[in-house]
Amino acid sequence: MRVVEVRKFGGPDVLVPVEVADPVPGPGEVVVNVAAVDTLFVETQIRSGWGGEYFDIKPPYVPGGAVSGEVAAVGDGVDASWIGRGVLGYTGGALQVDAYAERAVVPAGELVPVPDGLGLPEAVSLAHDGTSAYSLFDRAGVRPGDGVLVVGATGGAAVLLIQLASAAGGTVIGAARGRRKLDLASELGATTVVDYSEPDWPERVRAATGGHGARVVFDGVGGEIGLAAFGAVAAGGWMSAHGAPTGGFTAADPAEVAARKVTLHGIAEMRLDLAGRRHLVTRALADAAAGRVAPVIGQTFPLERAAEAHAAIEARTVIGKTLLIP
Repeated sequence: MRVVEVRKFGGPDVLVPVEVADPVPGPGEVVVNVAAVDTLFVETQIRSGWGGEYFDIKPPYVPGGAVSGEVAAVGDGVDASWIGRGVLGYTGGALQVDAYAERAVVPAGELVPVPDGLGLPEAVSLAHDGTSAYSLFDRAGVRPGDGVLVVGATGGAAVLLIQLASAAGGTVIGAARGRRKLDLASELGATTVVDYSEPDWPERVRAATGGHGARVVFDGVGGEIGLAAFGAVAAGGWMSAHGAPTGGFTAADPAEVAARKVTLHGIAEMRLDLAGRRHLVTRALADAAAGRVAPVIGQTFPLERAAEAHAAIEARTVIGKTLLIP
């Protein structure tokens, strides 16, 4: 079967398709015939050599942490009724490995059934971004009338946050770069959109919230843009600085955080145990199957073109989810 392997840290070109032996499930494992593979920005960062303090991954390795597909075989101790079922499966947990493949080995405890009415690509789109969005939304406690700023508004988790906050009665401001992304944010429920390539964008956020600033800020970008977003948080507001695609998480001044009485959450609060992740992804899958939220699959690439997918993600030309299709 084909997998895509990172032979050494570097640019997208280090992603190389290779042929390997078909996997065999061990005790407590299943093999999934993969229909779609999730991709994440952090996978491009790990591939480049970033994040050694967070991720104990060294080449050669097969990237990716989640797949969807049908169970093809089960190992000892696994109920045979899984065979033929459509599932979402987590391959590498926090290590984000072993999913860029035609067939993937998944621990049986990491399987989640895909509900009727939901496609397998849509299901894998929620594997990581669904859990992140629902976890953030629950922590933020969005109330009717709250000003809610979503920074990086067309990322995989951000598109869900816009929908969740809008359904909760929040006044959503979507911040992104370029007309195409701003139009999508509006379609998803943002009542105001701002281009964060324009220098006055934080002032426009404050104007959209009656001069007070947003009570809730979801920052999926970090760096200088995230710092500007922190300036648009209302006094006594709540902010999650969970994104770092610009190279670093938002580094707000702790003294200013305290003076303005802002509750600031970082990446550490995003970690979930198995039970927490399963609970959140099951909610996300059920809501998507019922039409209450809709992931946005902006683009797909054949598995062997994973290097092109990474290049597009890094170039920030993609919207929503980018999936690999074996």
